[in-house]
Amino acid sequence: MEKQGLSGLSTQERKIISHFSALEQDIINAEKLIEFHPCKRATANQILRRLALKGWLQRLKYGTYVIVPLTSTTATPAIENAWSLAMDLFKPAYISGWSAAEHWNLTEQIFNSISVSTLSPQRESVQLLGNIKFRTKILEKEQFFGIKKIWFGSKAVEIADPSRMLIDILDLPRFGGGGRHMVDIVRQYWQADVRNPDLLLEYALRYKRGVVFKRLGFLAESLKAPISEEWLNTCHINISKGISYLDPDGSQKGKIISKWNLKINLPGISCDDNKS
Repeated sequence: MEKQGLSGLSTQERKIISHFSALEQDIINAEKLIEFHPCKRATANQILRRLALKGWLQRLKYGTYVIVPLTSTTATPAIENAWSLAMDLFKPAYISGWSAAEHWNLTEQIFNSISVSTLSPQRESVQLLGNIKFRTKILEKEQFFGIKKIWFGSKAVEIADPSRMLIDILDLPRFGGGGRHMVDIVRQYWQADVRNPDLLLEYALRYKRGVVFKRLGFLAESLKAPISEEWLNTCHINISKGISYLDPDGSQKGKIISKWNLKINLPGISCDDNKS
């Protein structure tokens, strides 16, 4: 379905496609269309649906579309600017989890989905939009910090800095690819130049989740991270009551480390340096 010019469009539709193409808009919805072409919402949605039927827009989800590139041979091409698209789809949001770990060179594993932390409620934590799989993590407003802005050409993308990324993964290991991969990312963090123990502890204190301190303290101790006894004690006094799992999606079996109120349910993780 290679397009020749803007054939098959009315004058009004050509103006709409030309306008949003020139702006390099990541997404188009009724609100954005009404700003450019004042009309009733029902009319705006009808225009968008018609453009999608003609193959000029690709529907991502209800009411949300992207422009199909002129050179595309399909009406549903893979989205190239997926990170910047995520900023619009889940705003306010930032890239985190395994995607941020890849960006900061803290993992060599390649994932076929994008991890996004967001303040916007989501019906499903995993969504397939525009042939791209997104995994989302919902945050409270006070947990939205530790973010850097990076650029892909003219597109700005918000991404967790290395320490903030680690907090997200320690809170939800599957956000980092699962318990085993979480441990690998934590190990790489402590060996990398981007490590920042003071900032990491500051973020953990701001995040206010006892289970984060459990995993953070246990792994820092087990991996012999370059931290002080005072740093480790701060983790310990902030752990929550009750026993948590090192990997909440893992086995229910494992040694309990009473110091950290943590069940080590990942085979091969050393507990020798932790007193139970």
